[in-house]
Amino acid sequence: MAIPVAYNLLSAKERWASSVVAVLGIAGTVGVFVSMLALARGFKATLTSSGLPENAIVQRAGADTEMTSVLSVDDVRIVEDLPQVARNASGPLVSPEVVVIAALGMRHSDGEANVQIRGVSPRVLSVRDNVKLVEGRFLKPGLAEAVVGKGARDAYLGLDLGATVRIGAGTWTIVGVFDGKGTAFDSEVWADAAILNGFYQRPPSIFQAATVKLRSADDFPAFEALLKGDPRLNLQALREKAYYEKQSQVVTTLITVLGSLVAAVMALGAVFGALNTMYSAVAERSREIAVLRAIGFGGGAIVLSFFVEALLIAFVVGVVGCLAALPVNGITTGTINWQTFSHLAFAFRITPDLLAFGMLFALAMGALGGLPPAIRAARANVAHTLRAL
Repeated sequence: MAIPVAYNLLSAKERWASSVVAVLGIAGTVGVFVSMLALARGFKATLTSSGLPENAIVQRAGADTEMTSVLSVDDVRIVEDLPQVARNASGPLVSPEVVVIAALGMRHSDGEANVQIRGVSPRVLSVRDNVKLVEGRFLKPGLAEAVVGKGARDAYLGLDLGATVRIGAGTWTIVGVFDGKGTAFDSEVWADAAILNGFYQRPPSIFQAATVKLRSADDFPAFEALLKGDPRLNLQALREKAYYEKQSQVVTTLITVLGSLVAAVMALGAVFGALNTMYSAVAERSREIAVLRAIGFGGGAIVLSFFVEALLIAFVVGVVGCLAALPVNGITTGTINWQTFSHLAFAFRITPDLLAFGMLFALAMGALGGLPPAIRAARANVAHTLRAL
């Protein structure tokens, strides 16, 4: 059986130019498939990386997002007194927050997009220690000042350090820029919660959620149980990472489904290209196949040899397709998060498992395109072909 396989390996090398249709079809399909998965993976990674293991988000029971939740100042005080909450010299590490959406002009286009404005407390940087101030200073409580994420500064007009921007009923001065290290916070603008409430004509003692740093990630079950068991409260707690993972589900699913549909249509064309290539190979080498059968190689050996040839082509082309997709890794783009209705900047994220999926996809196309011609080669009429020599 080794001779037909070796024969087909050499044949694939010699006939590489005639396989160009299958090569381009499979390589292009793999590149698109990996790129679309990288788009979905990047969106999800941006949101899920926003959550810290020891952080929890407290909302009104039944709320799906911060936008649909309401907390009173009394709720926040009860949460701050729970024993699982971490503390430092300034007090309990709890940041009661409000969230609004404002339309701002895009820097690189003529349109507008929704930016998420987060009203925060002075302790927010201690609660979210994955966010670091990199330019300017942090906002002062009680003043119409704001700090912006690097992604927001680069995406929107008027958010440069020292600039003023109209949001709501007030004008804000940008006093600092922070680095969210590729998280969703990079696309946000942070302001004082009380001032933001005032500019949007909301009561100053109302919040939408509270981000809580626990003493340890292992304290979450006890923290959640105390919240549920307190008759004064109607609140729910989620691990911060789980909360942001839920926020990514709609868009991630949409990108994955649409990308898979596009890849499936392209794959159909690539399979037909592979079928055409392999059927041509069988037709051109009918005499050689007859000779192999005449000297003792069975139909199974012939099927295997041509099937291996198709897989070899698919493997090499799969590698080419994966390499073609690699340049998109790290490219920043943006889209609206349909669960929060705000614009989110994120980067394509190609990981080893996505490249493995791409290779499996290529091999599957090669198998579908190579098996029928291989079976046809094995069923060829040996006697009729040899008489034609």
